[in-house]
Amino acid sequence: MKPRALLSVYDKAGILDLANGLVGLGWEILSSGGTARLLKENGVSVTEVFEVTGVQEMLGGRVKTLHPNIHGGILADRSDSEHMAELEDRGIRPIDLVVGNLYPFTSDPSVELIDIGGPTMLRAAAKNHAHVGVVVDPNDYAPLLQELQSCGTLSLNTRNRLARMAFAHTASYDSAIVKWFDTFDKSGDGTSLPVSLHLSLQRVSGLRYGENPHQEGAFYLEDGLRSCWDEAVVHGGKALSYLNLFDAEAAWRLVHCLGGEPTAVVIKHANPCGVAVGDDIAAAYLAAHNCDPVSAFGGVIAVNRPVNLEMAQALSEVFAEVVVAPEYQPQALVKLQEKPNLRILETPPPSLPYLEFRNVDGGFLVQTPDFLSLRGDGQLNRSSWGVVTDRVPEDSEWVDLEFAWQVAARVSSNTIVFAKNRQAVGIGAGQQNRRDAGRIAAEKAAGRAIGGACASDAFFPFPDGLDAAITAGVTAVVQPGGALRDAEVIAAANEAGIAMVFTGRRHFRH
Repeated sequence: MKPRALLSVYDKAGILDLANGLVGLGWEILSSGGTARLLKENGVSVTEVFEVTGVQEMLGGRVKTLHPNIHGGILADRSDSEHMAELEDRGIRPIDLVVGNLYPFTSDPSVELIDIGGPTMLRAAAKNHAHVGVVVDPNDYAPLLQELQSCGTLSLNTRNRLARMAFAHTASYDSAIVKWFDTFDKSGDGTSLPVSLHLSLQRVSGLRYGENPHQEGAFYLEDGLRSCWDEAVVHGGKALSYLNLFDAEAAWRLVHCLGGEPTAVVIKHANPCGVAVGDDIAAAYLAAHNCDPVSAFGGVIAVNRPVNLEMAQALSEVFAEVVVAPEYQPQALVKLQEKPNLRILETPPPSLPYLEFRNVDGGFLVQTPDFLSLRGDGQLNRSSWGVVTDRVPEDSEWVDLEFAWQVAARVSSNTIVFAKNRQAVGIGAGQQNRRDAGRIAAEKAAGRAIGGACASDAFFPFPDGLDAAITAGVTAVVQPGGALRDAEVIAAANEAGIAMVFTGRRHFRH
């Protein structure tokens, strides 16, 4: 008796070659719907599913393979004599291979793209993988044929691997459907977070190593989502490590938060050590690098303009791990490729994350992302901001206040950022108290903050939090406000002649 394969695929890439190969090996082909039509039109001998079930497709194709003559043939345990006797009594022949992939639900989510028969078939075959092969990926067609040609059957290891892929395929599909339902109703308790989360991730690339060389690392992409990193063009350099990509993400997101003018960011350990806006991209990069040249050593650089030769020449004189840009001028690319270890990434803009995750014991902390409030034109929304001091910021100070605030929102807490002429001149990041963050920012500023702005990601709990800013010569401060001693902090600012603005929103980042 010929072995039988049931072929029912949405993605028909390679299916003709597979069907012809199976027929050439003496297999009988069962099929339905569009797959059957395609095979017949190309001269493949096909037994249609309705010929096996005795029932024509119905309900506009919603019911095709859901029948005991199909699922009995897939699910029968060949090692169980009672199963095989029952098949014989009912006139059901075994099905030895199921090849299927599902409607592309994420392409246009709707009820009609919720596949029922397909997942049921795949799960049945995967459950009975001790006796039945199941294939969901066209890339597996050629290896499958090669194994059948050389061995006459599929090994248990192959069937195990294919079964796992089938269950992963249906799990991913169900996850996408649940996520679609969540767009209509989240938890039902007034929050925007769903009552359950069903993540489906595919490993798309390995990483050189994890945070440290003794750790493994890989990049996984969530099904149905795009990633600028998966679409990035790598023009040179060593393989990316976990921290290379983590820092590149921080740099790429920050440089896209700062408006449309030429902007450069230098990141070290997920924190900016240099940020600047310039007349052109080379000037922006030089200003960003000069914020803290010591910390910039071995950093990750991101710019929002094509890298030109002038910037490439400046960058070639320093040690950097990664550079990320939307484009590279040809001469600039040649110059940068002289550094064999520099990872050179040409990357599309990042998409917006819908949730943020952190591992904790046994689960995850989940939150909505911390976005800066923007107006419809993409500029910072200051509608909630208010001046709380006697002195009102001058126009140039407002520019630096906005810039410093945008940078501070992307620096680890506690943070203080000093800025002058849209260049970060001092960044105190990740400190346990705000005074130390201010002291570090002032030390790094080294006199360049005079007449500039200071941003604090959260309120100043005591007036002495302003001491470093005052000493550094800052003339305007932006902070959320909301401390018990706000009145004392405001009084200290008035005494120093500083303009102070409250935003009403903090930006802690851990």
